[in-house]
Amino acid sequence: MSDSKFDKDESLEIDIDTLIRENAQAVADYELSENPESSNQDLQDRQALRRISGLSTELQDVSDAEYRQLRLEKVVLVGVWTQGSAQDADNSLKELAALAETAGSQVMEALIQRRDKPDSATFIGSGKVKEVREAVVATGADTVVCDGELSPAQLRTLEQKVKVKVIDRTALILDIFAQHAKSREGKAQVELAQMSYMLPRLRGWGDSLSRQAGGIGGRGPGETKIETDRRRINDKMSKLRREIKDMKISRDTKRNERRRNNIPSVAIAGYTNAGKSSLLNRLTGADVLVENALFATLDPTVRKTESTDGRIFTLVDTVGFVRHLPHQLVEAFKSTLEEVSESDLIVHVVDGAHPDPQEQLRAVRQVIDEIGGGEIAEIIAINKADIAAPEVLMELLRKESNAYAISARTGYGVETLVKAIESALPKPKVEINVVIPFSRGDLVSAVHEQGEIISEEYLPEGTRLHAMVGGALAKKIEML
Repeated sequence: MSDSKFDKDESLEIDIDTLIRENAQAVADYELSENPESSNQDLQDRQALRRISGLSTELQDVSDAEYRQLRLEKVVLVGVWTQGSAQDADNSLKELAALAETAGSQVMEALIQRRDKPDSATFIGSGKVKEVREAVVATGADTVVCDGELSPAQLRTLEQKVKVKVIDRTALILDIFAQHAKSREGKAQVELAQMSYMLPRLRGWGDSLSRQAGGIGGRGPGETKIETDRRRINDKMSKLRREIKDMKISRDTKRNERRRNNIPSVAIAGYTNAGKSSLLNRLTGADVLVENALFATLDPTVRKTESTDGRIFTLVDTVGFVRHLPHQLVEAFKSTLEEVSESDLIVHVVDGAHPDPQEQLRAVRQVIDEIGGGEIAEIIAINKADIAAPEVLMELLRKESNAYAISARTGYGVETLVKAIESALPKPKVEINVVIPFSRGDLVSAVHEQGEIISEEYLPEGTRLHAMVGGALAKKIEML
């Protein structure tokens, strides 16, 4: 077994800085200069809520804590390389570093171990555990972040060995979502995902595990405290599911109304921090929060726009995807992700400047397949073409048949992308050739917005339209 170790020194620091800061700050600066007032108060509010090192009321010995909140200040990253190339393993750990930075922590050191599979007890081997403990002591780190999802037993055992808090990739992503959720629906979805993750990982205080309810009806075997906690969490999860289901009704009603009026929906999907919100802002002036951070926007934003020939359609900015997206989040955000699975066209945004854009494509398509959107037409938008390596762009354009190189920051290639989107929109299937009275200008306007005009002529008795429209609108016109 061989292993490799790299600390926060030249190569990792340069790579992490490249991943987190390189040119993406220019995107935020550009959007701020375009909208100096709206600019983002959200961004200022978010930065004001960053964790402050040293201010914590948590117990120093993590074994004493029954319920613990994430306190990410100084962290050591730990990864297990089980398959793929060394570059793949390094990229995965760099992404974990970017996630940790987004959560408000400082990466002190990163270690990778080459193994056939993670250790069933401690995730990494016993020798590497000692190495991690030495790194924790040397750097003064208070948290170890593992690049994978650990079982409750692995978390507990590894914590006992390294003497500081241990969290996994899933907990880290959930914490970022909790920080960034703004809407009532988003907060409920994140809370549900966190509880789903926490339920099998509940801990007790030793004796508290055997506590029983007191008073009449509480004597006898009773319920242990941890059982009571599990029951309460299950009750809370049931309540959250009902609330999310109720909130979903509003989203479904709006979506059904758009369908009834034959308004196509275009979902902007892609890897987190690929530039989806920047592209939506560029296309519609939506003023969605743009930040150089992973999962900067969680709540979907729907904006109405129209094609060059006057057809109305909607653009939806969705939550970003990531490798190994926690299944708890996919389940909790199911109603939000339906904006992708129920769309007519997916604009898949890829970060052309990322070290491994092909892996981004694979990870996003995997999630889209999971939520039932695998058969939807797809256009690939290779963003950040202004800073991407030309050879990377050419390789992506060669491999992906329906791909376009763009820059949401500068506007390069956006016009070509818009033309591709318009040509890919679903076409109305019912042909009409009628004269509509001038008193029914609403129908003429609807044909322009929802259909395709073949010819239009103004006559004394009204407007003659030869057009292709949807079935619902065709029935309205027939009833004249």
